[in-house]
Amino acid sequence: MSIPPTRWYRSLASAGLLEPSVHGPARYWLKVEGSFTRAIQRECHDTFHVEVRYEGFAQPTREEARRLKIPLRQKAWIREVRLCGDGQPWVLARTIIPLSCLSGRNRVLRNLGSKPLGAYLFSSPHWRRGPLETGICQPKAPGQPRLARRSAFHDGNHSLLVGEYLLPTLYR
Repeated sequence: MSIPPTRWYRSLASAGLLEPSVHGPARYWLKVEGSFTRAIQRECHDTFHVEVRYEGFAQPTREEARRLKIPLRQKAWIREVRLCGDGQPWVLARTIIPLSCLSGRNRVLRNLGSKPLGAYLFSSPHWRRGPLETGICQPKAPGQPRLARRSAFHDGNHSLLVGEYLLPTLYR
């Protein structure tokens, strides 16, 4: 399962996501504050785990590079995972970590393995989350994410970008 191209918006309203088709659980998950991983863990009946799909140096998309204000051809540490609840993938997540974020105390970001990124970011007094953006994934294939959210996290002069793509199994 891959992460589809996504159009990003500053709010639910500007994305047209306040229409009746996005209600109840879907709307709730788009608006969750705090650690998204922790919120998912609370919903699990039995198990939760992070399945790493890709981790390594690669080139961010043009839109991701612009959002992080890094040169278009600069590589970054990219981490793609599936957040799985009760044995099923519920969320695809893609994190873009610019090279400037990978030194000092943040070196740990390259060695998370199956540990949730949110556990590190929300337990650190240095990282602050920016505003949530919402997204609509394209194309909308059955079983693929239709809705997404993302935010930048800031640690002084450093920023990283976390995108969370909601699979229908999460909110149905």
